[in-house]
Amino acid sequence: MLSYQHSYHAGNLADVHKHALLAWVLAYMTAKDKPISYIETHSGRGLYALDAIEAQKTGEAAAGILRAGSAFGPDHPYGRVLAQVRAHHGDMAYPGSPMIAAQLLRAQDSLTLAELHPQEYDALRQVMGGTGATVQRRDGFKLAQAICPPTPRRGVLMIDPSYEVKSDYTDLPDFITSIRRKWNVGVIVLWYPVLNAGLHRQMVAQICADHPDAENYETAFPPVREGHRMTGSGLVVINPPWGMAQEAARIDALIRAL
Repeated sequence: MLSYQHSYHAGNLADVHKHALLAWVLAYMTAKDKPISYIETHSGRGLYALDAIEAQKTGEAAAGILRAGSAFGPDHPYGRVLAQVRAHHGDMAYPGSPMIAAQLLRAQDSLTLAELHPQEYDALRQVMGGTGATVQRRDGFKLAQAICPPTPRRGVLMIDPSYEVKSDYTDLPDFITSIRRKWNVGVIVLWYPVLNAGLHRQMVAQICADHPDAENYETAFPPVREGHRMTGSGLVVINPPWGMAQEAARIDALIRAL
């Protein structure tokens, strides 16, 4: 059983990068009066407390959303979700991507979430109660293979593994190619950490070679503490919505200016 728990890292600058762009994508896609499917392979617990011992221990939220949050107001979907979640759960609550999706999707949309870690799954199921989400304790890669192409066919697949399993870097290109063969219209979003060791580089290069129309968006930030290996955040997106490159550049500039 993998041990990763996102509570230690919730609200860091990688989350800001990933979640601001995800919220933008979902707002863009729900602007049309057509239903969409949202699928997430590694959902986590869905809601985090930034004043919890885990978050305070790493200081990543303090260097992340607690610094950057004021840059996102009600004119941005990420800012609107942050305000809604804080209004319901307190000023130190932070939404994971399942909660962001739940806040932005509509009644006609489909929301399917996978989480394998038992404690994270239990928390996720409780948090997502009443949202209409389907929550499964299941390997997210197998879930996506089983239900793609989903109904409705318009939609987003969010792939956000912990990369505890180093073979993820080598397996993900083939996984994405397999999903795209089944679901050629899906917006496939893969998040990856930018680490000093550069483990992501070959993976990203392979995905972009296999899918020349894919776009890659990265941002960089200093390590949050001495010895911290993460110096940035990246997203590879298959079938990115129109205008996403411009939004990604804006978020990148915002993060780099902090």
